Amino acid sequence: MKPTRPFWLGLGLGLGLTAAPAPALELVRDGQALCVIHLPQVETPAARAAADTLAIYLERISGARLPVVAHDAPPAGGIVLAVGGPEAIGSQGEELGEEGFRLRTAGDRLILAAGSERGLSHAVYTLLESQLGCRMYSPEVQVIPRRATLVLPELDDTQLPRFHFRLQDFQEPAYAAWHKLSSREEWGLFVHTFHELIPPERHFAAHPEYFSENRGVRVADGQLCLSQPAVLELVVAELTRRMREQPAARYWSVSQNDTYLPCTCAACRAVDEAEGSPAGSLLRFVNQVAARFPEKVISTLAYQYSRPAPRVTRPLPNVNIMLCSIESNRSRPIAADPRDTTFVRDLRDWSRLTSNILLWDYVIQFRNLVSPFPNLRVLQPNLRFFADQGVTAVFEQGLPVFKGEFAELRAYLLAKWLWNPDLEPDALLDDFLAGYYGVAAPFIRAYIDRLHDALAASGEDLSCFGHPLPSAAGHLSGPRLDEYARLFDQAEAAVAGSSELAIRVRTARLPLLYAQLEQGLILADAPRGCFGRDPDGRRVVQPGFVERVESFHAGCSQAEIPRLWEHGLPPDEYRERATRFLAEGLRPHLALGRPVMLARPASPAYHQGEAAALTDGLSGWNDYRMHWLGFEGEDLEAVVDLGRVLDVTRLETACLQDIASWVFLPRQVEFLLSLDGVDFQPVARLTPSLAPTHAGAARESFQASFDPRPARYVKLKAENWKICPPWHKGAGGKAWVFCDELRVF
Repeated sequence: MKPTRPFWLGLGLGLGLTAAPAPALELVRDGQALCVIHLPQVETPAARAAADTLAIYLERISGARLPVVAHDAPPAGGIVLAVGGPEAIGSQGEELGEEGFRLRTAGDRLILAAGSERGLSHAVYTLLESQLGCRMYSPEVQVIPRRATLVLPELDDTQLPRFHFRLQDFQEPAYAAWHKLSSREEWGLFVHTFHELIPPERHFAAHPEYFSENRGVRVADGQLCLSQPAVLELVVAELTRRMREQPAARYWSVSQNDTYLPCTCAACRAVDEAEGSPAGSLLRFVNQVAARFPEKVISTLAYQYSRPAPRVTRPLPNVNIMLCSIESNRSRPIAADPRDTTFVRDLRDWSRLTSNILLWDYVIQFRNLVSPFPNLRVLQPNLRFFADQGVTAVFEQGLPVFKGEFAELRAYLLAKWLWNPDLEPDALLDDFLAGYYGVAAPFIRAYIDRLHDALAASGEDLSCFGHPLPSAAGHLSGPRLDEYARLFDQAEAAVAGSSELAIRVRTARLPLLYAQLEQGLILADAPRGCFGRDPDGRRVVQPGFVERVESFHAGCSQAEIPRLWEHGLPPDEYRERATRFLAEGLRPHLALGRPVMLARPASPAYHQGEAAALTDGLSGWNDYRMHWLGFEGEDLEAVVDLGRVLDVTRLETACLQDIASWVFLPRQVEFLLSLDGVDFQPVARLTPSLAPTHAGAARESFQASFDPRPARYVKLKAENWKICPPWHKGAGGKAWVFCDELRVF
């Protein structure tokens, strides 16, 4: 990526334009209209809307209102809007289809021709952007230059999209129309629909055989048993009912729930073994459904376990395959990543079976939405690779709301490349940064470049579920964060005179601020951590850390960021957790810093497995990476030596549940006391109040208060589930138990 260009010099760049020939057609002179906008003789609401949109923007640019008129015969001059007919042929003789268009000058006429009204809308917005300098960087940020005279060069520009279906999560109508994005208007059901089609709460009690078998047990919170004839009839009946309610919907998803493991009953397993993939039983079932609805398109997922293509069965022509890249690394283009050969193989295998593929790509970090995620350099190469493999439909899953790290920039780039993945990236990026961040653009560009360069140099992977973890030499190392912070200091100083630009720059800085906070909380007492020591050796909060927490919270509020990860964590809750963590880190107790003996070693993957994590004064968050001691498939049993006999009146610990990660609260927690470290007497046995089926990450405290009892040794026992239960998506796999600080009072 190259240095930033001045904004107005970059307006035409990245859009496939070349230097303009001599002026060919004058539309407005000194604020006076010189022509009219001609509508087709058979006027439709969509054609009228396209003409009115063009007239409104031309007036906003020049001050002149061009009349919109219908014509009976081809007009002698002016702007001509044509849908179909002889004009709807591209410059190379190609048909323009549903979305293509042609912009051309012919004498004293400017012709906007399209094969459909949707294509005509695309032609209007492209003219405004490519020839008249207008931009829509976000729904709130538009650039409309003022020019009293409008002169167009000679034009002959035919455009057809590389992808006929171009979807992003963000679907604000005006933004989507401007950027030629598709919508889900034709979709009756979109994805993960097994639960909707056959709700387990309605059917499981009477017919558990309708649902997937997992290690010999039928489970409600899983998939469907696709070898059951009754399941097929129920799905067909439910689709029939819904299609009557939504007759205009053409696409209907019959697809697995967003969980793991297909049905492993004997019948389903036999099909999958013959097909070499769990996609076999799924595709055979979906084909049966599609045969009942030949006028509709039945869509299904090739996702996680069903991603590999089957050996035998081919999708029917009216079956759409949604192929998902969720496991792929985001630090390198998929086709260039030697460690991502399986997705490349699966895409090519499916492409040999069908041309009806919707590629579901992922472009954000779901676990930490407001966190540095330097994937901008892989967006275009991935889309070009998809197009080269014959993919004609793409869904770029980003943010369900228009928030997060560089959300506006990422959406803008994707919209452009979904239409034409060959557009030059530097010009697009520079144009957006200059238009959106003004004079701060060079510093934002430098930050983006250095962040991406650092990631490339580090060799680190980038996951959709990653964290901004500390590292010695990675793209988020301490010195790198300091370098990025200096660039944002310069960016903020540059726009200090503009409140609007200052807000945008502060919002762009939030991911960096979040990374600094997260690393400070993880490092705690270590260098660059949130704690330090006073002259007497007592733990204190580092100067400025609380202010950093408040600044991050205020920035999220100002940017109206509702949550920090896909399934929750509002900024208010994040501030509350950080504040509590800091306060608890300063709270003394009798076991603080005392030695810990473990009956079985903890997993070295978390807190390095150090037993001292139970007495270091640091509480765990709703995140198993943050100051927890973890045990996989085993109970926790720890003994703390208080150093001498003391009167004990209260014991506390906390455990974590995050069943999406195989982490369960213990079946029970037990506290025991001893004078000699041999003979332990139980003082409390506690069970969790949170149900084991509770979704999402949650921390539960276990506390016991009693009359003073002398003790030198305190034992903590937490009973692990050992194996994930049959109803769980990881059934049969090892379960985790995580505990944090053992506090003694």
